[in-house]
Amino acid sequence: MRKTLGIIGGMGPLATQVLYKRIIDRTEASCDQEHLDMIILSHASIPDRTAAIRAGKTEELFAMLLKDAKMLEENGAGVIAVPCNTSHYFWQPLQEQMGVPIIHMVRRTVETIREKKPDIQKIGVLATDGTVFTGIYHQECARLGIECVTPGAREQQLVMDIIYKQVKKGLDGSIEDFSAVDAYLKGQGCQAAVLACTELSCFNETHRLSDFYVDALDVLCDEAITLCGGTLRRAYVL
Repeated sequence: MRKTLGIIGGMGPLATQVLYKRIIDRTEASCDQEHLDMIILSHASIPDRTAAIRAGKTEELFAMLLKDAKMLEENGAGVIAVPCNTSHYFWQPLQEQMGVPIIHMVRRTVETIREKKPDIQKIGVLATDGTVFTGIYHQECARLGIECVTPGAREQQLVMDIIYKQVKKGLDGSIEDFSAVDAYLKGQGCQAAVLACTELSCFNETHRLSDFYVDALDVLCDEAITLCGGTLRRAYVL
């Protein structure tokens, strides 16, 4: 039985649009009716996740996320996707109050890496300061025996610049800045790296990074299609 997909979007709006397009592109369908039914809530005015977490002021943010999730559920969503890695810091308390599953993008990304590359030992994670601060990727990697590497201070600032000063401002993002981060991760012996911020997924749309990079938004896309009863046109390949 097909389920309607609910998306808590707007974090940011471009990333929400990219997820929507990827779901369409990756669904096996020959007519409109074979695509997923979706409810997309683009809550662009929601507080910045990194700022709230770093300041220890998360009550308002959590309340908004819960309200959004409940709204989607009440309007028929059978599965919920959140195209924002940092927001998955709240996954457990949100899921405990929901009657439908919220896809854990962070967990499924790390599990997918382990499933596709069983011998992998060390991965890099490119994310916001908020995601790095919460340790959500570190926890999922540790659970599966994978070492998790985040950029050094200089390289992390470059990551944040790409996210906040470039992509969120409507720019393509500097491949030169990214190359410095890439060199750092490979110098640390990483065998792969996760694009663990959906603005970096947008960056990937433009720059078409190598398969060294695992795009968490692709994992979320495939999981959403599968859980809603759709058919994948092509599964994500690592």
